[in-house]
Formats: sequence, C-alpha cells, structure tokens
Amino acid sequence: MADRLSQIAGQLNYPKGMLAGQTAIITGSGQGIGAEAARLFANEGAKVIVSDIDGEKAQTVADSITNEGGKALAVVGDMLDASYIKTLVQAAASFGGDNKIHIIVNNAGYTWDAVIHKMTDAQWDAIIALHSTAPFKLIREAAPYFRVKDGEPRCILNVSSTSGVHGNAGQANYALAKAGVTGLSKTIAKEWGPAFGVRVNTIAFGHIETRLTQAKEKGAFVTGPKGEKIAIGIPEATKKRTGDQAYADIPLRRPGTATEGASAMLAICSPLFSYVSGQTVMVTGGRNM
Repeated sequence: MADRLSQIAGQLNYPKGMLAGQTAIITGSGQGIGAEAARLFANEGAKVIVSDIDGEKAQTVADSITNEGGKALAVVGDMLDASYIKTLVQAAASFGGDNKIHIIVNNAGYTWDAVIHKMTDAQWDAIIALHSTAPFKLIREAAPYFRVKDGEPRCILNVSSTSGVHGNAGQANYALAKAGVTGLSKTIAKEWGPAFGVRVNTIAFGHIETRLTQAKEKGAFVTGPKGEKIAIGIPEATKKRTGDQAYADIPLRRPGTATEGASAMLAICSPLFSYVSGQTVMVTGGRNM
C-alpha cells in the first residue's frame, strides 16, 4: 500500500505534465471534442495518436500539436474496418518507442436519427457498430498492452451521452449504443482492474457545442458505411422554437464547449482520478441531476 501511495504521489508532482510518457489513442480526434482532447493530452505530456476517418483534419490536429512542441501522429481510417483497428494499435505501440499503450479514449461517432417506426436497418446497424462494437474491438485488440504488470497507469474512457442514460426521442439506435458502452466499461473494469490495475470509465455528455448540435442547415454531414450522405445537427426550426428555453433545464443555463468536454476527459484519464473506475461521469452543466 505504501508503494502504491508513493507512486500516486509521484504522478501528482507531474513536472512534465500529468500524462508524461504515456501513449494515448483518441478516436474521432480530427475535430470537436476529440481534437480538443488530443491537444490537452499532448499539453500534459502524452504521445497522442490522432485517429479519424478524415485524413486532412487528423493531420491538421497532429501538426498543430507537433508545432507546439508536443508529440502526435495521425493514423487515418474507419473504425468500422477491422484491419484499421489492427493498424491503429500497432501504430500506437510503435509511436511511443517503448511498445506500450496507456490510454484509449473511444470518442468516434455521429448520430443518424429517426423515430422508431421510421428507423431503417442501415441506421440501426451503423450506429450500434460504431458506438458499441468498434470500441469493444479496439479494446480487445489493445488487450496485450493493458493486461500487463509494469506499475504504469492504464486507463480506458468510453464516451457515452445523456441519451444513453435517459433515452431520447428519435435516437433509439444511439441511446442503445451509448447505454451499451456503460456496461462494457463496467465489465472491463471488473475484469482488468484486480490483476492489472486498469481503470475504465464512461463519460456521458449533455449539450456540448459541436457539429452534432449546430444548426443542420449549416450543411455538416458524415458519410455512412455505404457512402450515404448523412446530415447532422439540429434543425434551425427546432432551435428557434425552443429559443431561450433551450437551456432552461440546465442549471448553468448554457451549453458546454468542446474544450470543457475535453477537459473532463483529461481529468478522468489523469492521476487526479486514480481511484475512480467503473463510473459514468455526467458532464451536463447539471442537467438531469
């Protein structure tokens, strides 16, 4: 016990950053919360793998980190591609220089909404695959780098949503997938915590300002698994209808920023949360408390 307390104390002194020397994979980190997380993790000394399907955006984030003196590598690919997941893990282990991976943040995803009676199999299958199956496959592939006893911290953070905690009309697929990662997190925490000290948590975001919550009329879209052009965002008519009442049930009376979301990710993966595992941390500005 004394040795463990000394180890934690040493981590908390972090003269070179809270994540100094650690290699972190952050999926969906070409933009939004993921990109902010990549920058924050790098600022705290992590060697960051910027994983995204958009090569140009991923490289821009990686370049911005290296230009500031940090360490980052863009590894471009589709999380629904099993071969890419293998490539991603191999690249991460090699990039660190020590054949180690310390952190995985499963952040990649998008929404493809419809009410239940109009939801297609394609919508259902794509969202479940991306938000539940892909995180599992990445963690399984990286298992040899987490099931180790070298005294170094290991942390997995799966990104969920209030939709996965409370449900949300029009998001049966997304709600199920996001609820699923909570069960996945708890299971891995129970399997890998006792022998290997791996911490696994879920973070459930509320209303964070990203492309998923901007006006749909701005034209943001993602490409589906079969080349579908999927519009994302909230219709302007909905935004206008809710007006000032949009944040009435948020005690802080505003949406969160991508940087605030990423900061919560950093806190959970840092030594500050060294005794927190198997939990779902709500980042909502107080909504649904």
